[in-house]
Amino acid sequence: MNKNALKDILITLLYVVVISLAFYSSVQSSIITGPSMQNTYIAGNRLFLNKLVNEYNRGDVIAFHPQIEGREKEEYIKRIIGLPGEQVDIVSGVVTVTTADGSRHVLNEPYIKESPKYNHHSGVIPEGCYYVLGDNRNESFDSHDGYFAEEDFIVGRVLFNYWPFSKIGSSNYEFDF
Repeated sequence: MNKNALKDILITLLYVVVISLAFYSSVQSSIITGPSMQNTYIAGNRLFLNKLVNEYNRGDVIAFHPQIEGREKEEYIKRIIGLPGEQVDIVSGVVTVTTADGSRHVLNEPYIKESPKYNHHSGVIPEGCYYVLGDNRNESFDSHDGYFAEEDFIVGRVLFNYWPFSKIGSSNYEFDF
């Protein structure tokens, strides 16, 4: 093997290592294990998470470790509904967000399996926390059960579903306000 060929192989291997390290430090794979995100995701769906995101928006689907005794190592996947400083009300199947400036917005949620069959008032969402709900509102252990997703324990925002191939795509949703 000549000197130029060996140099080309080493440079190619270096590129592969650098690209692999960059990919694995910024992207993580996650698997859906329960019914809380149906019909958006079902058990067995595989997702890529963007771990470099440091700003989250209403409608983003995130993975996080809940700070609930005995569940801290579990990974939950839920949709952000309320942001810090806001309040979320769920009454008669309708989710309403009151923003920090006092304006009220009824959410249009085409992604949910069915309307929630419970009522809930969040109180003011603390700084560094997010109010999260599963898309399968009535089969999800989420913020209506009394906890928030804490920013320090968010693993990442879902980039897209990559398995099964028939469900490839993003699930993040942009609201009008």
